[in-house]
Amino acid sequence: MDFPELAARTRRFSHGAPRAVTVADDGSRVVFLRSAGAEDPADGLWLLDVASGEERLVADPAVLLGAGGDPTALSPGERALRERRRLSTSGVGSYALDDAGRVAVFAIAGRLFRADLVHGDVVEVTAVGPVLDPRPDPTGQRLAYVTDEAEGIRRGQLRVVEADGSDTLLAGEDSGVTWGLAEHVAAEEFHRFRGYWWAPDGRSVLAARVDESRLGRWHLHDPADPASAPVSVAYPVAGGPNAEVSLHLLDLDGGWVDVHWDRETYPYLTAVHWADGGPLITVLRRSQQHGLVLAVDPRTGETQVHAELADPRWVEPIPGTPAHLPDGRVLVGGELAHDGYDARCLFADGTLLTPPSLYVRRVVGRLPNGSGPADLLVEASDGEPSEQHLFRVRTSIGGGVDARRITTDAAWHSAAVGGDVLVVGTASLDHAGTRWTVSRGGQEIGTLRSLAATPPYAPLPLLERVTDRRLPAAVLYPDNHVTGRRLPVLLDVYGGPGHQEVLAARSVWLERQWWADHGYAVVVIDNRGTPGVAPSFEKAIHRRVADVVLTDQVEALSALADKQPDLDLDRVAVRGWSFGGWLAGLAVLRHPELFRCGIVGAPVTDWALYDTAYTERYLGMPEDGMDVYAHHSLVEMAAEPVTGPDQTRPLLLVHGLVDDNVVAAHTLRLSAALLSTGRPHSVLPLTGATHMAAGGVRERLLKLELDFLRTHLG
Repeated sequence: MDFPELAARTRRFSHGAPRAVTVADDGSRVVFLRSAGAEDPADGLWLLDVASGEERLVADPAVLLGAGGDPTALSPGERALRERRRLSTSGVGSYALDDAGRVAVFAIAGRLFRADLVHGDVVEVTAVGPVLDPRPDPTGQRLAYVTDEAEGIRRGQLRVVEADGSDTLLAGEDSGVTWGLAEHVAAEEFHRFRGYWWAPDGRSVLAARVDESRLGRWHLHDPADPASAPVSVAYPVAGGPNAEVSLHLLDLDGGWVDVHWDRETYPYLTAVHWADGGPLITVLRRSQQHGLVLAVDPRTGETQVHAELADPRWVEPIPGTPAHLPDGRVLVGGELAHDGYDARCLFADGTLLTPPSLYVRRVVGRLPNGSGPADLLVEASDGEPSEQHLFRVRTSIGGGVDARRITTDAAWHSAAVGGDVLVVGTASLDHAGTRWTVSRGGQEIGTLRSLAATPPYAPLPLLERVTDRRLPAAVLYPDNHVTGRRLPVLLDVYGGPGHQEVLAARSVWLERQWWADHGYAVVVIDNRGTPGVAPSFEKAIHRRVADVVLTDQVEALSALADKQPDLDLDRVAVRGWSFGGWLAGLAVLRHPELFRCGIVGAPVTDWALYDTAYTERYLGMPEDGMDVYAHHSLVEMAAEPVTGPDQTRPLLLVHGLVDDNVVAAHTLRLSAALLSTGRPHSVLPLTGATHMAAGGVRERLLKLELDFLRTHLG
C-alpha cells in the first residue's frame, strides 16, 4: 500500500493511538480515548487502573449502539462542534468526568451514556433529542447536556438529568437563541468549546446565552447533492455584528441571576473557570487590545476586576488561566512586555511566578509539594521553539520565581495530572507517534498502549534557525539523496498565528518525506507571527500580515539555500492549506519570479469575507483600514493586469464545498479574478468536504498535487 492510501486509512497513523488523556483527581485511574486498531476510526473510552497497571475498555461504540447502530453518525451540531475542535474521529469524540473521576458521560451518535468507572457499568440515559456536550456535575450525581436540532426539538436547550432519571429543561428559547453552547468565534478563534459550567456543589449552572439574531445568514450547499436543502449558518463576518453573549447563574430550583459586566465594551467571553471559589471569567474588547479577568459573585452576579490584560496589538491569554490558587490568589497568564522583557508569563495577583526566559504555553494543573502549597505543572518552551517541555512552578508566597524543567528529551511534551500521578506524552524525532508514560510519586509505573500503524519510514529533517531574526526552519531531503545533486524545492507552508510547523516531532514530517522521496527538497519555515519564540515575534504581523510573513518566507528560503547549496531556487513551488493556502497564493502572485507554481488549499482570498475575531485581531476593523484589507486580498491581486510572462504562474486551487469556516466562495471569487486577467489555474472542488477535508480526502489529494508539480516544476 502506498503512503497516501496508508495515511488515509490510518488517519495519518493516529487511529489506535491514545488521546484526550485525563487523570482522576486522586490519581487512581487514567482515562483516555483510543480506537481498536490502526484502521478503526471509532474511538472507545478506556481507563488504566493505576494500582494494578491494567487497561480496561469501558465503552465500545459498536457494543453500545448495537446491531444496526452507526458510530460514525453525527448530528449537525455534533458535526459542527467536531469541526471546531478539528476532530475527525467517530465514536466517542469527547467525554467529561466528575471531580473524583468516578463517573464519565459522553455522547455517541447523539445518544447519551453514563459510565461508572469504578464498577465498569455503562448505561444509556434517556435524553430529549440529539445530545451535545454532556457533562456530569462535580459530585457525579447529576448530568447536563444541550440538545441538538431534531423534529420538534430546538437546538440549544440546556437540560439537567437528576439521579432518578428525571429530565428537566433548565434554559431554552426560540430559534436564534441557544443556551450552553459556544458561538462560532468563541470555538473557532478563542478555543472556548463549552457554553456551561457546573458549580462545585452541583446545585447550579453558569450558562452562556447566545443570541445570533443580528447576524446575517449564509447558505451552504453541496452542488453534488442537488436534492438536499441548503444549510443556513449565522456567520459573523469581519466588520459586521457578533452574536450577543451573556452569562447567567441558573439554580436547579428555578433561581436565576444575571452576570453583570460591560458587555458592550467587552463583548468577547474567552474563558470561564469555576472550581475553587467563585467563577472567574476573561472578557475582551472587540479590538482585543484590552481585557479583564473578572471574579463573579454567584449570589448576585456582580463582578470584580482581578486583573487587566493590555497590549497595543492584541492580548493573548494563556490556556489554563484564570484559576484560583489554593491560597485564594488568582492565577493569570499573559505577556510581560516592559523593562526590557519580552515573555509569556504567569502571575498570581500581580506577582510574577515564571521567569521571563520561559515561553508559557499552557497550565496543566497542580502538582503536590509535600506539606507545602501545591506547585503548578506548566507546558512551556525555553529558548527552542521546536520543543515543548514540562515545568514545575512554585506558587508559595515570598518564594520568588522558581520554574524547574522536569522533561529532558529534545521533544514535544504534553501532560495530564491528578493527585500524585503524572502522565506525560512525548513526541520526538526518534520515534513515531506520541508515547504516554504514567508515573506516580516520580516513579514510572506503566505506559498507555498504542495500537497505531507504524509509518513506513523515519524522516530526519535538518532543523535550523536562519536570518538575523533566527526564524525556525527545516529542510528534508530524499532518503537516497546524494550531496551535490541539486533538487527542485517545495516550500510547504502554514505560517499563520497560533500554529507551528517546525517541530521536533516525527509525525509532522511523515507526509513531507513522501514529497521528498519523489525528488524534492522540502522546506518548512515558521515566520514571524507564529508562536513559541516571543510575544514581539508573534505580534510583528499586526496590520501588516502579508508583508511580514512573505518577507520572512522569502528571506529564510534564501538563507537556507546559502547553507544548503543543493536547493535549486530556480525551481521553487509552494503549497499550503487554510492560512497556508492564502500564503501560497500570496507567494505566487507577489513573487512570480521566485515561485514557479502553487497549490492553494482552502484559502481566505478576501479577508472581508472571513470572521470577526480572527480577522479584526490581525488587520483591525475594515472601516478603519479598507486599504489594509485590499492589500491582503488575493482577489484584488489576481485582478491586476498581467504585465509580463512570469506573472502567469499556474495555480491549483482546492476547496471543500461544504466548508463552514472558510467558505468555498473564497476560491470561486479568486478563480473569477484569475480568469478575468488570463492567469492560468485549475480548480479542484471537493464534494462533501469541510475545512478539515477529513476521511482520507486530503491524503488522496497528494497524487493529484504531485502530478501538478511534475507538470509545472519538473
